[in-house]
Amino acid sequence: MAVKEILKFGNPILKRVSKRVDNIDKEVINLVKDMKDTLYSTTGIGLAAPQIGILKRVILIDLRDDDEPIVLFNPVIAAKIGKDEDIEGCLSYPGYEGKVIRPKKVTVYGLNIKGEKVEYVAEGLLAKAFCHEIDHLDGVLYTDRARKMYKIEEE
Repeated sequence: MAVKEILKFGNPILKRVSKRVDNIDKEVINLVKDMKDTLYSTTGIGLAAPQIGILKRVILIDLRDDDEPIVLFNPVIAAKIGKDEDIEGCLSYPGYEGKVIRPKKVTVYGLNIKGEKVEYVAEGLLAKAFCHEIDHLDGVLYTDRARKMYKIEEE
């Protein structure tokens, strides 16, 4: 499909709440294709539809390991366990990162690309990615949760 422009920090669309996906139709499948093309044009591991200007509850996560990328519609965090502070960045806020506290473990459910209900129990980086991308669907940026922000120094 196409590589879309990733909206940057300060764009008001990033602060809006996304709408549920009621039908996984051709339009939504094309959105997912655009999200994949866009994500794979970067070094990022996740993308939410609002980051390309589409206010729909769709996330894409690919940790760039051997696992299949995760596409989830209407994702919900059903359970959170523990706390972990780590450094996060965001494709919508290039050149910066921040210290953010996230759950150590989460249970997330939603619909897959076939419209089937799926559940993930995630820890570590995947848990953080789920929290980060789902926050985007609610108009929350990691900068809203960061305890401290850092400008990334070019090497």
